[in-house]
Amino acid sequence: MLVVLLVLPVANASTPQQHKDYPQGVSSISPGSDLWREVRQRDLPISGITQVQGVESGVLINADGDRWARFRIENPVRYAPIVLLVVVAILVLFYALRGKVGIEGGLSGRMVKRFTDYERVVHWTLALLFLFLALTGLILLLGRTLLIPLFGHQVFSLLASASKESHNLVGPIFLVSLIMMVVSFARRNIYEKGDLTWLLKGGGFIGKSHVSGGFFNMGEKSWYWMVILIGLAISISGLILVSPNFGQGRVIMAISHVVHVLGAVILIAVSLGHMYMGSIGTEGSIEAMKSGYVDINWVEAHHDRWAQQVKENDEVLTAEEFARLHGRIPESTDNATGQS
Repeated sequence: MLVVLLVLPVANASTPQQHKDYPQGVSSISPGSDLWREVRQRDLPISGITQVQGVESGVLINADGDRWARFRIENPVRYAPIVLLVVVAILVLFYALRGKVGIEGGLSGRMVKRFTDYERVVHWTLALLFLFLALTGLILLLGRTLLIPLFGHQVFSLLASASKESHNLVGPIFLVSLIMMVVSFARRNIYEKGDLTWLLKGGGFIGKSHVSGGFFNMGEKSWYWMVILIGLAISISGLILVSPNFGQGRVIMAISHVVHVLGAVILIAVSLGHMYMGSIGTEGSIEAMKSGYVDINWVEAHHDRWAQQVKENDEVLTAEEFARLHGRIPESTDNATGQS
């Protein structure tokens, strides 16, 4: 009897018995591990009953969480830097082969008002907010891979935390500036006759004939609508991500994340080309957003239909008039005064 009493517990231990109050598949030996294993791997619906009210609060374990994490690492994190580096390489190669696109005959010094002060403030506000959001967003997306090896975990933790908070705060302001951009520039960015010809000739880079353009050419209009439409998609998806209490579930959050990242990478990539063409890529372009005025020779080269309008309306300022308007005295006037 003593031997039987000693062997019986061992036999019972080797064949775990299911407790009458436990779910099927959960033994009385390790109920915790068995319970979570059954919850995670079972084929039954993953949602249960809970007193906690909220979106998907009855889901104990999100079985798609690991798959989503792998998707994020294997796609956006992997391909986003490749896309941006390819764009930068193309711009560097283009500048090395073509250089700055000049104006035939050079700049004349005669200026035409292109943008008001308010329009330039709207543009620079949107541009600076976009650059800030792009920088902080890239830190959050790629920082773990690129910055931790350079600065270590502590510095990256500080950068990531600051980037997350500031990104979430500045995002809604970007949406406001985007709406201001629509109000200020939408009317002049409506497509019109002649724009398709500009597109087919690559803005003048294909062929040798002159490409006609209005106040905004086809390229500028397309960039404008890309900023507005993709910017709205980024803003709306960002609000969904930063405000989970709206009632959206994990699937909506995951889709919003993909839209947010994909739209941001596209907009950053194309904005590199926009910044290049508006600064070192084209002679005379940067002046439009510096002073609001552009040289008449630049207007005739890129926006000939608008050039004809400003000439008919007598809106072209001489170099002396432009200098006097901005409180500057041209060198020719100084020489003439000294000679007299």
